[in-house]
Amino acid sequence: MKTLIKSLVIISALCLFINMSYAQKMYQIHQDNVKPSMVSLYEKTAKEFTEACNKHNPQAPWITATTGNMQYLYISPLENFAALDENVFSDMRKAMGDSWSNIFKNFNKCYDSHSDYIITLSEKLSYMPEGITQMQEGQNYRNWYYLYYTPENGENILEAIKGVKELFKSKASKSYYRIYRSGFGCPESFYLVAVSSKDELDSAIKGKANQETLGEDRKAVFGNLMQYVSRFEEITGEMRPDISYSPKSN
Repeated sequence: MKTLIKSLVIISALCLFINMSYAQKMYQIHQDNVKPSMVSLYEKTAKEFTEACNKHNPQAPWITATTGNMQYLYISPLENFAALDENVFSDMRKAMGDSWSNIFKNFNKCYDSHSDYIITLSEKLSYMPEGITQMQEGQNYRNWYYLYYTPENGENILEAIKGVKELFKSKASKSYYRIYRSGFGCPESFYLVAVSSKDELDSAIKGKANQETLGEDRKAVFGNLMQYVSRFEEITGEMRPDISYSPKSN
């Protein structure tokens, strides 16, 4: 895993150009594409790093997600651009000395590629009537739906997504979701739909129940959306509280 210090420097060079028209809450994502043969070492190292953070208490929270294709996603809130210039790990790195270097040497053995990018949570497009939160107790399983689109369909897909939310609201659907929009560092434009469940079975049961709730109206609404989608991708995974980190108050 590339140190977050380097990640911040790279992203800060890009963020001045970010389009804020849809922005509500920005998140910095660090993605490690872990080799299948190295998952065990990676997991061990990630837990060591989390334990070190719990000891040294850097003021840099993140939540972690893992996907079925062995991607590890470190999701950090990005409050403003000034935060990108902060070296939040400097004291921790000095205190750890060689232990810091050894942790990242082990991380680097575990993947051939990694990347950093920004996504934005849109509360206006999301459907969570009881309040929007990324983490729901007992619901760490995730379905992520990527709706890619071309520049010519940017306005059309936005309106179509609004139409989906109106359908869910009108039917009082109990299937909730969050919508994120791609930002800098993303090679393609997309909207990301995140759905939480207890596990794979719970996800399937909820999906079937939601089809019945939405009824036949769903076909026209989703059909309208999909005509503006250039590529569709579904990824499953889970949130990992055991390798997530929240600092203690100073």
